[in-house]
Amino acid sequence: MTEIKLCGLTRPCDIEAANELMPEYIGFVFAAKSRRYVDADRAEELKAGLHPSIRAVGVFVNEAPETVAHYLNRGIIDMAQLHGDEPETYIRQLRELTGKPLIRAFGIQTEQEIEAANLCSADYVLLDAAGGGSGKVFDWRLLERMKRPYFLAGGLGIDNVSRAVQMLHPFAVDVSSGIETDGYKDKNKMAEFVSAVRKEDGL
Repeated sequence: MTEIKLCGLTRPCDIEAANELMPEYIGFVFAAKSRRYVDADRAEELKAGLHPSIRAVGVFVNEAPETVAHYLNRGIIDMAQLHGDEPETYIRQLRELTGKPLIRAFGIQTEQEIEAANLCSADYVLLDAAGGGSGKVFDWRLLERMKRPYFLAGGLGIDNVSRAVQMLHPFAVDVSSGIETDGYKDKNKMAEFVSAVRKEDGL
């Protein structure tokens, strides 16, 4: 079964929609430059309303490992997604501070990024278009060289997620802008996206 991550949730109504749809993951963005940014207090409030079986992922960009570990150990999030240039030494340092699962994101342009993702020590890897969070699709043909399960991101939406699941059989699909209208999460688009994935899985 393909797992689902609905990322960039910012409002209580987004959490309510997620609780109805029951994806495996939702995401809070802690990168201050993002228009989907939420602070720790806001994320904690939203997390309190989240169904306990849905895991909350915090998205960070080159944040201090102590800060990431604090969010994890305090229970504001269940997993951390590293979406900057964090090297293996950073992951090792973070592992000394927390035992919670880590996702390392890679912007895919060439086979070089694929190889780096294959070798990464994080619990999970996420494959996105270069730059991350651009809402653009990268060249899926490069994924033939992936040797481990991965989260697929980058320009996914209602129009192409079925094809992605059929072609690539990713461990999980990750969507943000593809389920928005006028910059906010759209409950109907969220439902259509989840339904499209579940349909491919025969659910």
